[in-house]
Amino acid sequence: MKKIVIIMMALVGALTVQAEEYAYLTFETTDGAKASVDVSSLTLTISGKTMTAGSQTFVLSNLSKMYFSNTDETTGIEEITSETLGEATDIYDLHGHQVTKDQMKRGVYIVKTKTRTYKMIVK
Repeated sequence: MKKIVIIMMALVGALTVQAEEYAYLTFETTDGAKASVDVSSLTLTISGKTMTAGSQTFVLSNLSKMYFSNTDETTGIEEITSETLGEATDIYDLHGHQVTKDQMKRGVYIVKTKTRTYKMIVK
């Protein structure tokens, strides 16, 4: 019995040591975008249909997987949804002119929301 307890304690200790080797928790969305969050002071919060990990916010239905990694795998590319566009506080064209959603034609725009800024291409 003592041997089993000692073996179990060794296994739990080994798993803890392995988890400490990873510096990032990486999230991958259904469109293939990746965002890594530093695990040193990581907090996860789930509210309704969204999850906040550090400074990143994800819609739960858009997450395909999450895993620990040694490197920052953030791709910086993510899809802007109509919901995100609806939250826009300011929209600018590349000339710096503020435009409305109705004025957006083909081109590149900077879309600001309360929490983030996006670059958007309208085709």
